[in-house]
Amino acid sequence: MPLPPKVRLVEVGPRDGLQNEKQPIDVAHKVALVDELTNSGLEYIEVGSFVSPKWVPQMAGSSEVFAGITRKPGVTYAALTPNMKGLDAAIAAGVKEVAVFAAASESFSQRNINCSIAESLERFVPMFETAQKHDIRVRGYVSCVLGCPYEGDIAAEQVAYVSRELYAMGCYEISLGDTIGVGTAGKTRRLLDIVGRDVPRDRLAGHFHDTYGQALANVYASLLEGITVFDASVAGLGGCPYAKGATGNVSTEDVLYLMQGLGIETGVNLERLVSAGQRISDVLGRQNGSNVARAILAASK
Repeated sequence: MPLPPKVRLVEVGPRDGLQNEKQPIDVAHKVALVDELTNSGLEYIEVGSFVSPKWVPQMAGSSEVFAGITRKPGVTYAALTPNMKGLDAAIAAGVKEVAVFAAASESFSQRNINCSIAESLERFVPMFETAQKHDIRVRGYVSCVLGCPYEGDIAAEQVAYVSRELYAMGCYEISLGDTIGVGTAGKTRRLLDIVGRDVPRDRLAGHFHDTYGQALANVYASLLEGITVFDASVAGLGGCPYAKGATGNVSTEDVLYLMQGLGIETGVNLERLVSAGQRISDVLGRQNGSNVARAILAASK
């Protein structure tokens, strides 16, 4: 399959990235990050999550962040909403797109959201009905698609089942997440071959963590399978809570650099993206997690 002429990058740093950072960050810095990401040309930014701050302290203040950002026409500003309470809060904040998540692993589902996969899907039914009434689009996440911290390997057919259910319920797009970053290019292609039989490939996205340094290889493997949407996190924000000291999300800068090298259009300005990533890294007092950003910044000194 030929490489696509264009891909869409889904920026998850302000949500999936920051929620795993130990360093507290105030609303003003979150707003500044989203605005800088908007100015880089990104067309999809996951701004926050409407969850209990008791469970995810870093996502406290998501309503204030949505109220503070400068929304640019044509840019999607989304939020994660795990339940009806979260969805109601997102609606009140003027959010026009939300994401729900399910796991491909029963063990992960039980430990992460205290219910089975089937029960988690049942909980989404009233959410989809409410979202539809408010003309809100719903994106779906499936976690542990290439491995689980509790069960090890996950059958691709199980991932296909969960993806198929979410798609049938109304998710316009399903993001397949290698939550612990154990996937390899061969396994990624096999997964997409099987899931792609149940869900159209133009409705699938890749969400790769770089724990074993395989994220970019998996992104390239996905391109070969016709996938044109990829989740990534500016400056590689977000550690992996299941692998001590391991990196988390693949950095947006690294994915963008790969796309530029392949001649694939994204509409994103690398220089502005690097600047945004370094600023938030400085705020957090952490090293920039992007290899590309570190190289560019070192060369500019």
